[in-house]
Amino acid sequence: MAAGLGAKSNNNTDPQNQKTLADFDPQKKPKRNLYASGAAILASMTSILLGYDIGVMSGAALYIKDDFKVSDTQIEILIGILNIYSLIGSLAAGRTSDWIGRRYTIVLAGAIFFAGALLMGFATNYAFLMGGRFVAGVGVGYALMIAPVYTAELSPASTRGFLTSFPEVFINGGILLGYVSNYGFSKLPLHLGWRMMLGIGAIPSVLLAVGVLAMPESPRWLVMQGRLADAKKVLDKTSDSKEESMLRLADIKEAAGIPEDCNDDVVQVPKINRGEGVWKELLVRPTPAVRHIIVAAVGIHFFQQASGIDAVVLYSPRIFEKAGIASSDKKLLATVAVGFVKTIFILVATFLLDKIGRRPLLLSSVAGMIASLATLAISLTVIDQSHKKMIWAIGLAISTVLSYVAFFSIGMGPITWVYSSEILPLKLRAQGASIGVMVNRVTSGVVSMTFLSLSKAITIGGSFFLYASIASVAWVFFYTCLPETQGKTLEEMGALFGNFRWLRDSKREKRRNKANEINGDGASNVQLGPVSNGN
Repeated sequence: MAAGLGAKSNNNTDPQNQKTLADFDPQKKPKRNLYASGAAILASMTSILLGYDIGVMSGAALYIKDDFKVSDTQIEILIGILNIYSLIGSLAAGRTSDWIGRRYTIVLAGAIFFAGALLMGFATNYAFLMGGRFVAGVGVGYALMIAPVYTAELSPASTRGFLTSFPEVFINGGILLGYVSNYGFSKLPLHLGWRMMLGIGAIPSVLLAVGVLAMPESPRWLVMQGRLADAKKVLDKTSDSKEESMLRLADIKEAAGIPEDCNDDVVQVPKINRGEGVWKELLVRPTPAVRHIIVAAVGIHFFQQASGIDAVVLYSPRIFEKAGIASSDKKLLATVAVGFVKTIFILVATFLLDKIGRRPLLLSSVAGMIASLATLAISLTVIDQSHKKMIWAIGLAISTVLSYVAFFSIGMGPITWVYSSEILPLKLRAQGASIGVMVNRVTSGVVSMTFLSLSKAITIGGSFFLYASIASVAWVFFYTCLPETQGKTLEEMGALFGNFRWLRDSKREKRRNKANEINGDGASNVQLGPVSNGN
């Protein structure tokens, strides 16, 4: 007599449908690759440069206005112009990183920002300060483009979401440092305090120059240079297993146009893969898949900034002033709380990206942002229209500022950089990422250079109603245009794109798979013991 469960034993049992208990054991998760994590952390430190500048300018602008006796419009331009200047760096970074490598492009970004931070710290007038903003902006553009690209190319698929979110983690860390710097140096004399706030931003650049010595070059860039032996060494160190390393190398070789059986240490790579014709393939004659990828990458970068995050982060002291906080110390402390919440939730997001997936996290994040922005708009409108102090509305405004940055940081913030860097094909990645960063910085510049004027034109509450409306459009766009990429290798991404009816097709596929599972339940046996030949 056989020991069986849920099915009779007989001679006609199909061995392909039999399962043993071992088949139901959960798959062991690979251990996190510490070498890849360390390299990703070092590369992502470039993002501290942008974060620190955003954070420090929110407070420094208050003192610059008083010291140089400039208008709100000039302050708007001073704060937002760095995003426009960064376009030069982000557009140049694609070709630069293909020419000198991802690693040395990171060094270049740090060196340029170092010079810009010193110029800002020693500025003697508004024009001098704008010159320093220009130099720092170019460095920020380089940093924003190269950090997510380098990390995505280095990371194994199992932890790519976790590691590629590091740039956003360090942006938030930089913002928090900037806020703390504001509070710390605010006690110094007016002419010295803001200069110290801006000048001390040069320190992370020096750390970057030292840290880059411990970083490997991107394996994908090495393959594009024909250096297969060097690429294999890096892949062996950054993959979860030897098998994965071999598979990643084969995929990269295929994407680069190198024959599979070509295993020489150094090989000749077709010139088309060194950047020629890339812009034409991206923008002039894209395939349906590339067109979908560009729409997704540009869209997610646009909506990340158009939903008002820079308005909240850069002008949080102004927002808290409108909410009824009069003391400069209390405004700066409340701003530090914003930076702290933002940093905590971005750290939470890094652990959820590869567990929950990009799409569910992004959609829930944007939904929370919409609710927070709408509530913030209502509370600020009530405060603006009321002739007496509304304690409940003040508390609600402060709470919704914190909830907004929390929802942003847990999804929209990190996923924008993870998603846009991982969906681009190898040959188009550097230039495609440059386009995404360009859209991101232009939109950020428009938001940051118009917020004060917009608030005067339609009230501060009306401004946040506008941002809530844009975030609602973003949710619809993400739901309809962005497929899930969790667990896919970078070279598998092309198969997910090219069909704008993917959502309907995926739902149909899920229903079909579910029906097959239900219909197939009676056909499979779960075997606990040996199969008997009869009763």
